[in-house]
Amino acid sequence: MACALVTGATGGIGSELCDILAGNGYDLVLVARNEEKLIALSKRLELAYGVEAPAFPADLSKPGIADLLFRAVIEEGIVVDILANNAGFGDQGAFLDSDWERQEKMIDLNIRALMRLSYLFGNDMRARGYGRILNMASVAAFTAGPYMPVYFASKAFVLSFSQALGEELRGSGVTVTALCPGTTATGFWDAAGMDATHVFSLMRAQSPRTVAELGYRALMAGKPVALHSPATHLANIAARLVPRRLSTWVCGRVLSKRG
Repeated sequence: MACALVTGATGGIGSELCDILAGNGYDLVLVARNEEKLIALSKRLELAYGVEAPAFPADLSKPGIADLLFRAVIEEGIVVDILANNAGFGDQGAFLDSDWERQEKMIDLNIRALMRLSYLFGNDMRARGYGRILNMASVAAFTAGPYMPVYFASKAFVLSFSQALGEELRGSGVTVTALCPGTTATGFWDAAGMDATHVFSLMRAQSPRTVAELGYRALMAGKPVALHSPATHLANIAARLVPRRLSTWVCGRVLSKRG
C-alpha cells in the first residue's frame, strides 16, 4: 500500500489531509510535536480507515531532527510516496520588537525543515522514479507582510522553491505542488497573535477541509501551484499588476493591530 508522510499532522489542514489520504487508501506517517495528540490521531485513523498510521513525535524546528526522522522512517522499512510538508507557524508584530528566537525558529521550521525533508525524501523518490511532494505555502507568498515579515518571506520562499524544484524534476516521475490557502479557520491565527488585527474583519476564513481537499486534488494531478479562495486568486493577480510598494502598504494596514 502507498504511504504518505504528513508533518504538522495533528491540527487544521494537516489533520484534514490525513483523513483524506487515509480515506483514499494511503498508509500514513504522522509527524507533529505533541505526542499525546499524535498517538490519538494514529489510533483514530487506523480504526476508522484500516490503514497503518505510525506516530513519529518530532519538533522539526530543532537542528538535525529532519535527518533523524528520515533515518527512522527508512529503518522501519517505510517507503514514502507522498511527502506533505504542512508544519509551520507565524508571529504577528513589528520585527524589531519581536522575540529573535521565535523568528529564528520560524525560519528553521517553515524553510529549513521543509527544504531538508524535500531533499532527503525527494532524492529517494527520484531514485525510484515516482513520488509527490506537497509544500504548504500561503496567500502570504504573493506580497511583503509588515507586522509578519518573516512569516510572509518564508512563504514566498516556499512557493518559489517548490516551483523551481518541480521544474527541475520534470520528467522524473516526481511532482511538487505548492498549496496557497488564504485565511483558514485553524488555530494558526490565534497562535500567531492575529486575533486583534483586521484580518478576520476583512476576509472570510475558509474551512480547513476544503483547503485540504483542494491540496489533495492538485497534488494528485501534479499541479505546480494550488490557489484556494477568491482572496488568494486576487492576491496572485495583484502581485503582477499592483506596484509592490502599494501592496505592501495595504498588507501592513490589514496586519496591524486594531486601534
